[in-house]
Amino acid sequence: MTWVILSALSALCLGVYDLLKKSAVRDNAVLPVLFFGVLTGAIIWLPFIVWSGVSPDTLPHPLLFVRRLLPLEHGWLMGKSLLVACSWLFGYFALRHLPLSTAGPIRSTGPLWTILIAVSFFGELPSSRQWLGLAILLASFYAFSFVGKLEGLHFRRNRWVWCMVAATFLGATSSLYDKFLLQRVGLSPSAVQAWFSVYLVVVLLPVYLLWKRGVWARGDFQWRWSIPLIGVTLLAADIFYFTAVQDQSALISVISPIRRLSVIVTFFGGVVLFGERTRVRSKALCLGVMLLGAYTLSSPGQ
Repeated sequence: MTWVILSALSALCLGVYDLLKKSAVRDNAVLPVLFFGVLTGAIIWLPFIVWSGVSPDTLPHPLLFVRRLLPLEHGWLMGKSLLVACSWLFGYFALRHLPLSTAGPIRSTGPLWTILIAVSFFGELPSSRQWLGLAILLASFYAFSFVGKLEGLHFRRNRWVWCMVAATFLGATSSLYDKFLLQRVGLSPSAVQAWFSVYLVVVLLPVYLLWKRGVWARGDFQWRWSIPLIGVTLLAADIFYFTAVQDQSALISVISPIRRLSVIVTFFGGVVLFGERTRVRSKALCLGVMLLGAYTLSSPGQ
């Protein structure tokens, strides 16, 4: 299975993940939703961390093996957790106040930042066909965002739009950090995902406790089964993603745009599940262009 296919599977899982997030935070307090979703992922991985240390030969699959890390490697993963936690805090609050059909395309502009940094600092050189695919995708992302403006959202004056922009930039930075961890530091996908999940709980626990103590205005929290499913679908998306990035031939500047095709899932989910039916035809046309870009990207070419 190539890294392109793995990236596409990750995009599918991310789309479902975004739908679950929207369902969980709709008319609900954001911080406990984020915390319990993250806690689910840590609870799933903790037994395999212990199992790997006690009896690694009895693990049901090699992908579940989590090797012991050096103190510096733990520090790298704590840094990733801090970066992602900040991105998610911005993104969850933005998603609570923006329609999926607008928030998704804004988040999908992330490949622009990823490509610029990957080419500038990692020396990645996409082929001419891949550059064409990237150009098509980025043009469709821009068109999608423009359609959002026609819905009445004034991007410059809407703080939730800027929260989503901040989440997008931090997420793009995290993608490049992942390449550093998996290709240059040499961590395995399971080690990254397992300890990253645990450290996310460590990072977010103080924020959740401050919310619980009423340090700032808190909304009402309702438990929903979509909350633990957030953690499950994120684990599925990340294991496909980390395995793709670990491939030495993988280009993060290509993986990132493919993953952003999750917007297709969120678009149809927003229309069908959440009744977001404004300018559906215009948005569907943009999605068609995205698919063309993804097809062009899927072959390395010359």
